[in-house]
Amino acid sequence: MRIAIAGFQHETNTFVATPTKLSDFEQSDSWPEMLWGQDVLNITQGMNLPIAGFAKTALADGVELQPILWCAAEPCGKVADHAFDTIAGHITNALANMTQLDGVYLDLHGAMVTESLDDGEGELLSRIRQVVGPDLPLVASLDMHANISRQMVDLSDAMTIFRTYPHLDMAETGARAFRMMRDICTNGPPAKAWRQGEYLIPLHSQYTEVAPAKTLYAALDVFDGPNARLVELAVGFTAADTADCGPSVLAYGVSQSDADAMAAQIFEKLQAAETQFDTSLLCPKDAVETARHANGKGPVVIADVQDNPGAGASADTTGLLRELMQQNAPSAILGLLNDPQLAAKAHELGEGAELEAEIGGRGPGDVPFASKVRVHHLSDGQCRYSGEMYGGGVATMGPSAALQLIGTQIHVLVTSIRNQCLDLAQIRLFNLEPADARILCVKSTTHFRADFEPIAQKVLKCAVRGQFPCQLKDVRYTKLRPGVRII
Repeated sequence: MRIAIAGFQHETNTFVATPTKLSDFEQSDSWPEMLWGQDVLNITQGMNLPIAGFAKTALADGVELQPILWCAAEPCGKVADHAFDTIAGHITNALANMTQLDGVYLDLHGAMVTESLDDGEGELLSRIRQVVGPDLPLVASLDMHANISRQMVDLSDAMTIFRTYPHLDMAETGARAFRMMRDICTNGPPAKAWRQGEYLIPLHSQYTEVAPAKTLYAALDVFDGPNARLVELAVGFTAADTADCGPSVLAYGVSQSDADAMAAQIFEKLQAAETQFDTSLLCPKDAVETARHANGKGPVVIADVQDNPGAGASADTTGLLRELMQQNAPSAILGLLNDPQLAAKAHELGEGAELEAEIGGRGPGDVPFASKVRVHHLSDGQCRYSGEMYGGGVATMGPSAALQLIGTQIHVLVTSIRNQCLDLAQIRLFNLEPADARILCVKSTTHFRADFEPIAQKVLKCAVRGQFPCQLKDVRYTKLRPGVRII
């Protein structure tokens, strides 16, 4: 077998005005910079990435891979048309110059929106089909936050989807995509069934280590089998105001009746789970107060769920920081707050310096937090992840600093490049031990749980105003399909 592979990932927050440019795909952040040719295989090898899992499984099976490119940009606003057209053009041009292909594999997200297109992945698949034709096997892997469209279903032969949140199974999802590809090349394309859910699930409610998400995803395992038999579930990305926003069930079977029956079983379970999701959130005052009075072993982790850069937020809101200061929180660390200007100033002055700082607060509806701070530690922001989710990868946070608010035990970790705080190594980089803190405030929605929960006595979810809405009843959607409910 000879398979072309490529990756083009973006999770688009349509409520953010800042567009995602080509340079955002070209730079390193939470993931590597744009990779070309053989570097796609060499640099992603061993990472928890779908394309790495696909490649490892395929190469072990004796498959010849033709890597084109792989890129991802930190979630933000709509992908600029120039960026989309350029990257899609590189992929289609490379495919047009390849011969004797047995299939195409794509490492996608599933919730990409561009300046002109609500369905970025659907358009990408359409352009690829125009080059390779309607019959060449085409398989993709998707994030579990994908918003799946009819076009995506029709133009692909199969799509596999993450089953854990935090996403610990990204590489395994790529490996499952290869198994589907192999079955399709051997036995032909499977029958497909697709059902869209009737309600939106906030991301902080999608944690797969508790019911009902845990139960829903466990129910998929019984369908995995030979001959491209598979059921997948996407829970959707709610910060994309599009008609396809929300959950989807995908089923692939040996016959249409088989696929329909499998999809119906999981769809029924999805419908029944609507009232079981925990959508509760604490206000900053109650979250910090609860953390202050906790007396167990280990820190209390407060998740600033609506300022998560991994979902497109600015990562610089100050509401939780203000509350920590107001309550004179003991031994508290807050990170990662994106403030390139303040990070640069700290590097200019050096470790031990004191300065009057204007911290963060430059996004809509916020103001900087004024405080005198001491530069505790400086870093170049290069950090190898130690946790399971991003294991094998390197965080690129740019010039960064740990700042201590003078007269308090509060440290703020300031970066120059937005990064979700989801790995303990990102805190240890600043000469701070997270396990010794009383309170850890992370700008993350759920991904932090994989690495932080083992050291935490308690995890609290907190709603501070931010660019990633989790309280969906307050969101002004304009494009949802008729009848979609908000829980």
